[in-house]
Order: sequence, then structure tokens, then C-alpha cells
Amino acid sequence: MSEAMALLAIFTLAVFVGFEVVSKVSSTLHTPLMSGANAIHGIILVGAIIVASHAEKNLELGLSVAAIILATINLVGGFVVTDRMLEMFKGKRETSDSGKAGEKKGGAK
Repeated sequence: MSEAMALLAIFTLAVFVGFEVVSKVSSTLHTPLMSGANAIHGIILVGAIIVASHAEKNLELGLSVAAIILATINLVGGFVVTDRMLEMFKGKRETSDSGKAGEKKGGAK
């Protein structure tokens, strides 16, 4: 029983520390951190698949399948968010370049 309480306490502290760390990240660093987090979630997904392959009880299999589903959602969501953020930066560059090109054409006439 005390081992379960210790694990619960560690999990609770990890949740609070994780929330504090993530909430302090500036928006400038969000895209590089998301890319790193995607790599970590890929490792977590592989680990969850390995755990599922070694499951002997239904509870172990159910928890590992839940971990696989959640890790997959998190991984795909991270790539979608990162891609959308990078598209926003590309859009700004193309707009400013096309505006300059239009000015040059207009000046040549």
C-alpha cells in the first residue's frame, strides 16, 4: 500500500512540475520544443508497443493499449500543431516577398 502511495505522490508531483515548466515557455520557443516533444513521444509510443507485446494479464494489455492510443494522439497532434505553426511563418515570408515583387514591377512601368 505504501508503494502505491509513493507512486501516486511521484505522479502528482510530476504533473505539477510539468505544468509549471510548460506554462513558463515563451511562444518563440514553442515550435522547437514541440519538435523535441514529438521525438520523445515517438519513443514513448515504441515503448508502449513493447510493453503491450509482453503483457500477460488483461489489465496490463488494456493499460498498454490505452498508452498506445494516447501516445499516438499526442504524437500526431504535435506534428499537426508544429506544421500549422511553420505554415504561419511561411505565409508571412511569401506575402512580404510578393509585395516587394509587386513594387518592383510597378516601379519599372
